[in-house]
Amino acid sequence: MSDFTAFKSQFKGDICTPDDADYHQAIARWAVNAQRRAKIVAFVKDASDVVLAIQYARANDLRIAIRGGGHSAAGASSSEDGLVIDLSRYLNGARVDAEKRLVYVGGGAIWETVDKEAIKHGLATVGGTVNHTGVGGLTLGGGYGWLTSEHGLTIDNLVQATVVTADGSILTANDTEHPDLFFGIRGGGSNFGVVTEFVLRLHPQRATVYAGMLVFPPAALEKLVEVTTAWWEKGPEKQGSIQMLTHCPEGKPIIGQILFYNGSEVEGRANFKVFFDIGPIADLTKEIPYEQLNALQNAMTFHGQGVYMMGLAHRKPDYPTIAKAFEKLSSAKTGDFRPNLGFEYFPLDKITSVPKGTTAFRRDPTPSVLILNMWKENTEENTQRGRRVAHELADIIAGGQAGVTAAQKMGYANYDAEAVTEAKIAPSEKAKVVFAENYPKLQAIKKRYDPDNIFNKWFPIVPA
Repeated sequence: MSDFTAFKSQFKGDICTPDDADYHQAIARWAVNAQRRAKIVAFVKDASDVVLAIQYARANDLRIAIRGGGHSAAGASSSEDGLVIDLSRYLNGARVDAEKRLVYVGGGAIWETVDKEAIKHGLATVGGTVNHTGVGGLTLGGGYGWLTSEHGLTIDNLVQATVVTADGSILTANDTEHPDLFFGIRGGGSNFGVVTEFVLRLHPQRATVYAGMLVFPPAALEKLVEVTTAWWEKGPEKQGSIQMLTHCPEGKPIIGQILFYNGSEVEGRANFKVFFDIGPIADLTKEIPYEQLNALQNAMTFHGQGVYMMGLAHRKPDYPTIAKAFEKLSSAKTGDFRPNLGFEYFPLDKITSVPKGTTAFRRDPTPSVLILNMWKENTEENTQRGRRVAHELADIIAGGQAGVTAAQKMGYANYDAEAVTEAKIAPSEKAKVVFAENYPKLQAIKKRYDPDNIFNKWFPIVPA
């Protein structure tokens, strides 16, 4: 189907082009520097609309991007002069089957929707740490979250997906139907098709949890690293923490420690007593409704900022390295340019207990580090500064550790701001590193489901 009029007449959803009044809203993204001027934004109503959009894009040689939550700082959900298959307007709900402990989630839903719907039934699943993140991108890339210590990755809780592939087939992927495709979408990103529905396993979840932030002055860093190391080595359960080197609203460097304990405030404070003994200058922790947990970072991660993200891994906290990175970060803060460095401590036993080769996701026994540089004014200069400072911080962190593989140094793939290639079909050396020993198998799956590599916006896999 190459005729636009015919395409539009058969399409049940909404078609948006640069001539429409809502076009700028249609191409807006969480990271303003990830926006691209698409020729067509197709707000699909169902899987058959996705088929039509794929057929039209292929017939007219338009590059395809898939938008779920629009949270990709790399621009994976945007397409310059291409066609965006946008799931966010109509395929954005979550339906809970409490008896079977399953949630059926639209490909364009955000985690806030899932969190709120599931907890009504006393249930939850692993859903990241920011609730306006899209379910699709986070899930297809792996999915760490606050419940990881108890339930593993998001993909470890994925039981089925509906996938529209490059030839227009609408397939069910699970352990028994198209198991190779099911393997690929659990960590292989959007390389194999458009997921219109995810079915996720739910778990019993208490209505309230203990969480929030402690704020420490820079002078507390050495003691904080010491305490964090001892806490981490105990293999903590039912809990997690993110240690953020950042700046307060007045611009002074601070350390923000987000704590989470899946229990009461009394239990949580007792569990984290060693952190309180250091002497935080502010205590913002309390017992909160579970559905507010993934909203704790919303004030910092609001829509419409410039963003440069970068992931890497570290084996354990190392004070000299972290202190050097903190010094660099503090000197890089200028005006509205805000560099942030987060060390994520989500216990990894559940993740690493899954045998290698079960999913496309590379399971590293190393905690993630997130470099998150943000700014207000959307300029190329700021984007380049964001990239430069991120790489400088990454070099410092990576330089302070031994025994970490090249793949592990890359960290969590969902955090990579350079996951996107602008070439239509281009071998990605990065993809080989990201998927490591799984790459040859993924190439074979790619050949079966997307031999022409039309889904090539996130660590594109070259068909075998």
